[in-house]
Amino acid sequence: MSAAQHPHSPRADAQRNRARLVAAATEAFSTAEGPVSMDSIARRAGVGSGTLYRHFATREDLIEEVYRDQIDRLRSGAEELLAAHPPVQALRQWTELLADWAATKHGMHDALAAFMASGRITGSQMRAELVSILRDFLDAGARAGTLKDDVDAADLGALLAGALVVAGDPAERAQLRRMFALIIDGVVADGGR
Repeated sequence: MSAAQHPHSPRADAQRNRARLVAAATEAFSTAEGPVSMDSIARRAGVGSGTLYRHFATREDLIEEVYRDQIDRLRSGAEELLAAHPPVQALRQWTELLADWAATKHGMHDALAAFMASGRITGSQMRAELVSILRDFLDAGARAGTLKDDVDAADLGALLAGALVVAGDPAERAQLRRMFALIIDGVVADGGR
């Protein structure tokens, strides 16, 4: 069949290629020991460099998309976990997503720092996204009587961020889990124990 008979095929292929590139970049940034080249991301995604550059004209464009994709995953993951589990359990499981996000960010640290310096992403935007997600957990937990109702989401976010600073390297994942557990234990209400 010709392209005229399947008018949506190129668009679907383009969307799949874009998703593959973002997934490959996410994996590369979270596992690489050093800088990640654009060509290595294209190879990892199974596409040519031309395809990569059609979707992402610059490295910064790709990093921005990976960042936004990870924030979207944190948001959708929180919604899914809250729909399927009690708030305390959902929050505990969500911290695994947060640790994955931090591992990806770890591999993009230099690029994200330059990105933030350019103003394309600000630290306040990043904080606001995370605080909004945490507020959803805290509100659900307060309604259920399982999380303290006087916890400020920004304070909880700062504590979790502090743990990521201390143990955010992928090699320190066990310590990070223990630190997250201690932090969450501190916001569990008597009814949630």
